[in-house]
Order: sequence, then C-alpha cells, then structure tokens
Amino acid sequence: MAQIDLNSDVGESFGNWTIGDDAAILRTVSSANIACGFHAGDPLTIRATATEAAANDVVIGAHIGYRDLAGFGRRHLECSPDELAADVLYQLSALEGIASAVGSQVRYVKPHGALYHSMISHTGHAHAVIDTIAAYCESTGRDLPVLLLPGSIALDYAAEAGLRGVSEAFADRSYNPDGTLVSRRKPDAVLHDTEQVVENMLRLAEESVLIARDGTRIETQAESICTHGDTAGAVAMAQSVRSALEGAGVEIRSFA
Repeated sequence: MAQIDLNSDVGESFGNWTIGDDAAILRTVSSANIACGFHAGDPLTIRATATEAAANDVVIGAHIGYRDLAGFGRRHLECSPDELAADVLYQLSALEGIASAVGSQVRYVKPHGALYHSMISHTGHAHAVIDTIAAYCESTGRDLPVLLLPGSIALDYAAEAGLRGVSEAFADRSYNPDGTLVSRRKPDAVLHDTEQVVENMLRLAEESVLIARDGTRIETQAESICTHGDTAGAVAMAQSVRSALEGAGVEIRSFA
C-alpha cells in the first residue's frame, strides 16, 4: 500500500464520564469517528471533539449508532427501518451542524458497535442506513463514503445507491476465520500486545492479509485501519502503528 487511513472512535465521553484521551488520539489519526449522541457523547463533548479535530486537520466522520446510551450502542435493537432511518438522519444532521459551526464538515459515515455488525447481514437495517445516507447526500449535494467491514451486505447496497463503500481493518481486535470480529464477550476479542498489533498492520499494508485467531490468512483490501481510543494503552498503540507504517513507506492519509 502507498497510503492508508487511520481512524479512531472519539467524542464518546458523556457528562461526568470521560472515555479515552481524544486530544492525544487526534494528534495521531487521520480520520475521527465522532459519536453523535445516541450511543455516546453529549453536545459539549461533541463540539469540543469536532473543534479539536478541525485544529489538527483530522477529517470528521459521523459515528452513528443505535439509540442505546445505556449499552454504549453494543446491543442490537430490533427497531423498525423507519425508526432507524430517522435516528440516522437526526445524528447526521446534529454532527453536521456542530462541525459547520467550528469550521469543518462531516466527510464520511461509520456505523458504531451493534449497528455496524448488524449491517453485515441484516437486510432491513443495512438498507435503512444506506438509503438514509444516500438521500441525505442527494438533498445536500454531498458525497459521504461509508466505512464498513469487508463482506458486509451494506457494501453492496452502498454501491447500488451510488455511495462509496470503504473497507476497514481493526488493529486491536481479533478476527474469526470468516473475517468477522471476535465477539467482545470473549476474553481474546481485544488485542493489547502492541508488538503483535504492529506486526499485523504491517502485514496488512504489505500483503493485504489479516491473521485470524486460529491462524487462517484472511485476504482483505482495507483502505482504513481502526485504532480504538477507549482501551488501555490505546494512544501508545496508535502512535506505534502509525510510526511503523510510516517507517515502511506508507503515507497516512484519510480516505475521505
């Protein structure tokens, strides 16, 4: 790869609860998935995060999710497609308004947590999200790529709707042999060994291959790498990944 994007989930603090070191992460990544208030984040946090992203020339993306503050958006909600579509439109509009007020704009969309995983195979919810983004783009004259897991039916729907689907890989997550992520309910779902993570991401950049937890080689064409900002040692890990990639001659630049 000549270049790749580094993205991270930010703006997820809420009220008195602080999650992650957004300021440090935003000095490392090229794209910021900013929570829109439904799975995490509040107006004050969202504005501060958007301001910090703009100051660091980091591209802003809308991190949309199920309306599930209590579960951090990691619980599947069997809401109707109409309800989900309205929730997506609400979140997009809210972040766009805040980003515009601080001199930036939303440049892409990434579903969060359970919604992200639902869009791998849930026809109704994948269509609801993609169709809403497409309609939003048409009404505003914008072009918003959608960041998704390789193999998601939502990637096909995005292409049909005229949207650019962007595949990503996860630096700090374990993979199943079929290319899906290991459930967070399992103890080995999140990787904490920085050396292992760096090795995996260099392999991805050089060979377009990820290694599943059973050793299976997964061929993938990821345009972006997600480095979560809410895990222990996240900032140091993200910095190590960036340094290693740049050392291998890979330019870090947002896909959007």
